[in-house]
Amino acid sequence: MATLTQPASRGMWRHYWSMARHQMSRVDRPAWRRFWLAIIGLASAFLLALYSTALGETGAFTASVAAASAALLLAGVVAVNVVPYLAQRTALERWMIKVEYQFTREGVVYFVIIMVIAVAGLNTGNNLLFIILANLLSGILLSGILSAIVLSQIELDFALPEHVFAERPMISRLTVQNLKWIFPSFSLTISARDPLKGKKRKRGSTPVSPARQILDAPVYVPYIPHRSTVTQHVELTFPHRGRYTQEGFRVSTKFPFGLLLKAHEVASKQEILVLPNVQPTEEFYEILPLIGGEIESFFKGRGHDLYAIRDYTESDSARHVDWKATAKAQQLKVREYTREDERRLVLVFDASLPGADEHALAQFEKGVNFCACLAWHFFEIDAQMQFIADGFQTPMAPAGEIIYPVLESLALVEPQTKTASSMEELQARIASAARGFHIVVTNRAQGSIPTDLWGSSYLVFMDSL
Repeated sequence: MATLTQPASRGMWRHYWSMARHQMSRVDRPAWRRFWLAIIGLASAFLLALYSTALGETGAFTASVAAASAALLLAGVVAVNVVPYLAQRTALERWMIKVEYQFTREGVVYFVIIMVIAVAGLNTGNNLLFIILANLLSGILLSGILSAIVLSQIELDFALPEHVFAERPMISRLTVQNLKWIFPSFSLTISARDPLKGKKRKRGSTPVSPARQILDAPVYVPYIPHRSTVTQHVELTFPHRGRYTQEGFRVSTKFPFGLLLKAHEVASKQEILVLPNVQPTEEFYEILPLIGGEIESFFKGRGHDLYAIRDYTESDSARHVDWKATAKAQQLKVREYTREDERRLVLVFDASLPGADEHALAQFEKGVNFCACLAWHFFEIDAQMQFIADGFQTPMAPAGEIIYPVLESLALVEPQTKTASSMEELQARIASAARGFHIVVTNRAQGSIPTDLWGSSYLVFMDSL
């Protein structure tokens, strides 16, 4: 029996040991370490407070004040560094929202007053001072409870228009809903959440530039009744084209006493693509008549719309003679008609950029805006248009059907500085386009443009804008 019992007992002990190791692996050791440090710190603060009282009774007031201050400072360090850390690892975080606290200027003065009264109460033992100290501390506690109630059960909805253009003000709608059954919410400030908050940067790595925020200014909501919704109309202006993101919102309040700024982050990721500005510029008004003249010269022919009245030549047909103009001028005049496909246009944007200095980048942005203005103009006159850019191409279609894909492509286009496409690639893209008049917006040198491209296209150089 002994030979059978000994292996069984060993297996039992191994089972208990494995269970103990499993339980120990689940223990939050950093939290327990901070817990015992907090116990030691509070015990030391208590002993210092007793020692301060004893020194005060013996008449050593300077030493008593120093001991009391050290006790209060030690208790404050424990309250700031340990208590929030342990609170985040308890089951309370399942139903309590995470609130960040920040002292205001009034709160700093209030805390200094508390320290002075606490030191005076410990030195004198006056009960009235302890009553005042308790009331002041209860004010901080009451402020935290009321702020947590105000910030709880708040939902946000940020509605934006479908199409947003750069440098043009637009109205968005911010809806704040209070889901609480009894309590209203007061004095809420809603701002954009910091996208880099909580992200640690490795030592030696390049700093990450923050993403463009949608909500660039805080919005103040004074009062939201219980089970109600408040809508604020916010005017936004996006200075640049491109993609803007919103990681979430930061809801903060100083209610009720203004001693602490309490903030709660609401996750609500949003993204919007800001299209280039299509407002015509002075350069656009100067170049547009030249482009219009080139288009008419390129497409003049034998259509149905009158293009011009000119002198008769031997190759002209007699049926196109304008007899009224002939009688008035006392010489033969013929009518010249435009072709039916005079509005078939191919808009080409060349993203090649030889240099990468600030002036070249500024000219590139002007070229993007000019190309967007041209596309919008052809959309307004209902032209047939095809758009070609690096990595993007549309079919020949009415401009109204492709205008927003074209503007979205221009909103995301980036200058090709390191791997600039060659002139042969640009000619190949233009050759593969549909039949029509070519308008090329480029930043290349004028001497690098082939002769055949000059004859079939109108070139807009970005450095001339």
